[in-house]
Formats: sequence, C-alpha cells, structure tokens
Amino acid sequence: MGFDLALSRRQLLRLGLGAGVSAALPGLLSSCGTNAPQRLLAAEGGFPQAWARQLPQGWQLQGVADLAQINQRTAALWSLSDGWAAAIPRQQLEPFSLPGALAELAPWAAPVSRLYGPADGAVYGFPWAYSPWVLLLRSRPDLVARSQEGWDLLLDPSLKGKLVLPSSPRVAMALVGNSLDRVESLRRQALAYDERDGLNLLLSGAAEVAVAPLQRVIPLLRRDPRLAVIWPASGSPLTWQLLLRPRGATLPPEAWLKQLGQAPLLEKLLLQGWVPPLPLPQLGQALRGFPTAVARLLLPSEQLLQRCWSLPPLDAQARLDLQTMWDAAAPPA
Repeated sequence: MGFDLALSRRQLLRLGLGAGVSAALPGLLSSCGTNAPQRLLAAEGGFPQAWARQLPQGWQLQGVADLAQINQRTAALWSLSDGWAAAIPRQQLEPFSLPGALAELAPWAAPVSRLYGPADGAVYGFPWAYSPWVLLLRSRPDLVARSQEGWDLLLDPSLKGKLVLPSSPRVAMALVGNSLDRVESLRRQALAYDERDGLNLLLSGAAEVAVAPLQRVIPLLRRDPRLAVIWPASGSPLTWQLLLRPRGATLPPEAWLKQLGQAPLLEKLLLQGWVPPLPLPQLGQALRGFPTAVARLLLPSEQLLQRCWSLPPLDAQARLDLQTMWDAAAPPA
C-alpha cells in the first residue's frame, strides 16, 4: 500500500542539512605533466561537488551554462539529464563499457543506461542519480493536510495564478493525464513554467505551489519554515542524471564510479538530495542515521517507486500530438 510524503523544514533541521549544492564548481585539478586534463562537462550547479572532488588526478569538472552547446566542446564525459542524453545521436557516443560499475546499480536503472533502447542494445550511459517530480508548497498547511489527493491538488481553485509548473509541457501533462479538459484546467492555474528560476517565485510569495525535481527542493527546505513537500502516492515522473562518453573519449576510472555506493560519499550525496539508483537495501543502510521522514522522502517504499515512471523519447507523431493538445489547452489571450 502506498503513502503520501509531506516533509517539513524542522525535520530537515534536526538532520543538520547544509545549504545544499553550491553553484560554484571546483577548479582545475592537478594533471599529469603537461597533458591536457580530461574534462567532465555538466550544467552549472548540476553536479555534486562532493563527487567532483574525488575525480582522479588529471580530470576536472567544468560547468557550462548552455547544454545545447555541450557537444561542441572537447570532453571525456558529459553529465546530462535523460531528456538531453536521449536526444544525442548514437554515432556521437561510445558505449559505456564498464560492466563492473554498472552491475552495482539497481536493475530498474538498466533501461535508462541504454537510453531507452532495446533490452539487448548497447549501454551508452551510466545513470548516477534519479529524482521524482514533487510538489513544493509554501504556507499552505490546508493543502498539505489533503496530500492524499496527490496531483489533483494542482487543480485546486485557490491555486489559480499561484502555481509554477515544469518548463516541459510533457512533464506538466504527465501530472494530470492527457485529457484536454484537465490540461486546460491545469494551464489556467499556471503563473509560470520554470522549475528552476520559478522557485524564486515561490520563495518570494508570488506563488504558493511549485512542481520541481526533489533534488532541487531539498536544499530550499532549510531556508524557509513555510515550505513542505508532497510526493503523491500515485507516483511521479522521474528525471535522471547520466554520464555519457563522447565518441573517441577515454572511459573514467571504474573505481571513481563505484564510489557512489560507498561511505562517506553516498551519505553526502543523499544529504544534498542526489539519490543514486542503487539497490534499496544498500540505500537503506546509508540512510540509517537519518530521521524517518527524511529517509522515506529520499528512499520511499518499493511500492511507490513502482508507481513512478520515466519518460522515454517520443516519436515525431507522438510529440506532435502532445504539442497540439498543449497548444489547444492554452488559456485565451
């Protein structure tokens, strides 16, 4: 039987969470002789410093502001969301041939590692973290008390003009189903479509509820006592983070990848909201010292995880159908 999760700031304060992942990225690590460093490119603020600090000698992390330009830069690794990763032509990638590290991940990460290709297809990515989309509420204890209603809370009349939705129409539609009436109702609620900068609207009080990946939410909870989180019992879309190897690039050391499942790095990642797709007992062991509510948010029941779903790439017709419905559901100008 599933459950709803509502987490308050006080529960995180008892854990002693820090302020979260800094947007500042580590500088150049020492390299071997005069050789150019091996570069790992990631969105600015989109890769955990705790893991970047463990990069081997001769490797460095570099943040990029525009992921659309990432394949125009020389790199040994890319760290991308599954949406960006699945859009890269396979001829621009090398297989991620480190079976020992991949074998340590939970079986349910396998489809993502193949970039949603066939079950017998090549592995092109190393899924290092996943995050569910959740509701972040500010000063709405009445809605928190109705958390069993799940995503239907987004259609509550009191949220008209007070709701921040994901920038992706596909994710927004996945929350309420592909019924034109429901999508129309959802779009009438929206103040903005921006899960990253739109969170500032929530913190400033212009919005009262935002939908965002859990990883981005956790660092905010310590800052504002009016915030609470709901992970609906019906499940959520998942967003993934993967490492990919551009064509001709060197593989990273397997020992560095395996650190994901080892202390103290694993605990540091969990504290920052990054959840590696490891077997549930292994994650449970790492969360033993966490308050129960925090542990359940970072590692919910297996039943709830089974109700969550990833978003594989759509073919051209399916994209057109969704875009057509999204456009048709737009409020009158």
